[in-house]
Amino acid sequence: MHLKRSNLQVDGQEYDQISFLIGLCLAISSSLFIGSSFIIKKLALKKINSTGNIRASAGGYGYLKQWLWWLGLATMGIGEAANLFSYAFAPAALVTPLGALSVLVAAVLSSKFLNENLNFIGKIGCFLCIIGSIIFVIHSPKSEEVTEFVDLTTKLTDYLFVSYVLTILGMSFILKVVFIPRFGNTNIVVYLLICSAIGSLTVVFCKGVALGVKETINGGNNNLKNYIFWILLVISVACIAIQMNYLNKSLDIFNTSVVTPVYYVMFTVLVIMSSGILFREWEHMSAMDILGCVCGFLVLIVAVFTLNVFKDVNVTLRDLTLHSRVDTESRHSENYAMTSRRQL
Repeated sequence: MHLKRSNLQVDGQEYDQISFLIGLCLAISSSLFIGSSFIIKKLALKKINSTGNIRASAGGYGYLKQWLWWLGLATMGIGEAANLFSYAFAPAALVTPLGALSVLVAAVLSSKFLNENLNFIGKIGCFLCIIGSIIFVIHSPKSEEVTEFVDLTTKLTDYLFVSYVLTILGMSFILKVVFIPRFGNTNIVVYLLICSAIGSLTVVFCKGVALGVKETINGGNNNLKNYIFWILLVISVACIAIQMNYLNKSLDIFNTSVVTPVYYVMFTVLVIMSSGILFREWEHMSAMDILGCVCGFLVLIVAVFTLNVFKDVNVTLRDLTLHSRVDTESRHSENYAMTSRRQL
């Protein structure tokens, strides 16, 4: 059965509807695998720590001998591969927000397998992550200025993008030298900021690799003979390795239900910035869509706030119902007492 490609017009820009759907499906499956990998690797780290090995946060690499950690790595690899190919079919600003599904998966699985607290308010936070992502996807850019690998090679030397890369590298170096020794084990932002910053570079370089592969498979230019393609591939692998290292340290120290949403928000913001600079995904958006993206992201911020602030509060729907009932009965008692005093 042959699928007929349908090109739609969005804000004056044409985009392929089939490619859009393929990218969307790949992004969703990627989030499911990545969310599961957080839990599997956390289980492996806990198992290693229970045997007296040096913790990953202290520089230990005992988890490399644990088959469960490698299973988590393989699961994340599948998720990252799906994520990589999704960037070849859809803009990064469309794909990245769907990472909120990994927040939902990790939160639910951590409460089941890691005995981590996911109260009623936390469930609302997970729900808001999904709603915010849906709003973001609906209003996100559907087209890009860079659609061919040769265009990408030109954009890589753009002054604005080079400045962004140098800023990210400089910031990561300062965090590594100055902040990690002082605050790495107490502040969740330190490790995850490095992870997210390098991750924003990973996305744009991986999207470049995916674009080169897609163009080669479709019978266009053979980008496998282009040295820039291989440079992007090597840089992407190096960036992924750095992300994995700092993500492992963060997972070893902090609660998974906190690491996942914080990492998601920071990562999403920086990816939107980097992809917007390199791929110019926001140039053809209407003011209404930009407003929709802002509103969607604000919903995600609220979701992360509820997941973090109330994560250790043991609250259930029954507790809220009882509290409301007690408040109602208290008000009735006060009103009755006031009425009685007036009659006297």
